[in-house]
Amino acid sequence: MAALTDARRVVVKIGSALLVDRDTGELRVRWLHSLAQDVAWLKSQGKDVVLVSSGSIALGRRVLDLMGSDLPLEQSQAAAAVGQIRLARAYEEVLAPHGITTAQILVTLEDSSNRRRYLNSRATMETLLSLGAVPIVNENDTVATDEIRYGDNDRLAAQVAVTVGADQLILLSDVDGLYSANPHRDADAQHFDVISEITPEIEAMAGDAGSGLSKGGMKTKLMAARMAIAAGCAMAITEGSPDNPLRRLAENARATWFLAQVDPQTARKRWISAMKTRGEITIDSGAGVALANGKSLLPAGITAVQGRFGRGDPVAILDFAGHKLGQGLARYTAAEAETIKGCKSDEIESILGYPGRAVLIHRDDMAL
Repeated sequence: MAALTDARRVVVKIGSALLVDRDTGELRVRWLHSLAQDVAWLKSQGKDVVLVSSGSIALGRRVLDLMGSDLPLEQSQAAAAVGQIRLARAYEEVLAPHGITTAQILVTLEDSSNRRRYLNSRATMETLLSLGAVPIVNENDTVATDEIRYGDNDRLAAQVAVTVGADQLILLSDVDGLYSANPHRDADAQHFDVISEITPEIEAMAGDAGSGLSKGGMKTKLMAARMAIAAGCAMAITEGSPDNPLRRLAENARATWFLAQVDPQTARKRWISAMKTRGEITIDSGAGVALANGKSLLPAGITAVQGRFGRGDPVAILDFAGHKLGQGLARYTAAEAETIKGCKSDEIESILGYPGRAVLIHRDDMAL
């Protein structure tokens, strides 16, 4: 069974109903302070933490006096614009006393479906985590329309977990896990502590959203679980409303754990290996040795470029004899790669006329 204390990198999803009081529309400040204590506790153990937080619309609608039921799209986006400032400030204010720097990241579905945007998001979050910051991620409700929306933060959280290579995803919910039936209606409903496989029978047990502030239900949580475990990330559903919910989970609070069968790095390598390549890059023997030792591919080691590919596209990596060594996601277009092949990384800007990445294929985006 998974345990929070075993995690190296954790993504935590916080729903609107946990952050915002449903009756008053006010932020639950004491609870948020307790969550900040938990984040600081995890950080003190050397863990990376990413928070995927709802709440901007719920906070903004009160300020704009939009306290009806469902809001039209334009009013929801206006509420998000007002509430997002308050949400970011709230996280900054509760985490700063613990010496934790926060960063705001707003995304849409396009940012994960477009490989170029996906790689940019991944690079940004990796850099923030390497610098010790805690990214606060939310859907960009001010610009997202139905065509580019996740629609719920359960699946957004799973996508973020996949993007950053997290090994655990924690969904703080209004229930303490998955049951065989609605426990509020069926006293004999069975709670599941561990699920190793999401079967059709498990999916059939999922219900819909039960909160006026939340768009997610158990169905979206199972979708998130399927996405997470396929990427090597274990996922837990646990009740988040009590103070210090993450500490409680670590102390064996009731939850449902969905177990991953492989680690995140292995799952990512498999995903990259299964892609159809769009071009080929030939490297010299020195670069081949570097890749075998776990290094990234630098422009200096490239001798030839073939095909038409864009940033984020998969390309085959060939040795000087034409044998395929593996494949990876390119951080430059084919034209750019052709221009900077054989060049040192510190020469890239002067050659291209604009700043670029130091590596052409990062080791995390490569499967040999």
